[in-house]
Amino acid sequence: QVQLVESGGGLVQAGGSLRLSCAASGRTFSSYVMGWFRQAPEKEREFVAAIRWSSGTTSYADSVKGRFTISRDNAKNTVYLQMNSLKPEDTALYTCAAGRGFSRRPSDYTYWGQGTQVTVSS
Repeated sequence: QVQLVESGGGLVQAGGSLRLSCAASGRTFSSYVMGWFRQAPEKEREFVAAIRWSSGTTSYADSVKGRFTISRDNAKNTVYLQMNSLKPEDTALYTCAAGRGFSRRPSDYTYWGQGTQVTVSS
């Protein structure tokens, strides 16, 4: 019912910034929670941030608090992840997801995008 397409990834130097976008199409609901996850080679997928579509309530992983900001544009059905002060350890494939509950567990999300690569050099 929902298709998610990420964009905005790329190669940046440590300390730089990137803004990721996740465009949603299909049937969407205001009750959905949108999340960003990331996965580095040989690592498990980890939670980055989430936002409750209806209220705008956000949640962040400790590793990105103060550096990343998740937001949404209701009119465009798009979720953003503004990433500042990037570190090499932020390098990963970033994927957006949609689910029904406010969670940081990947298994609680139903729809997934293909991901966009973020590489931070130093």
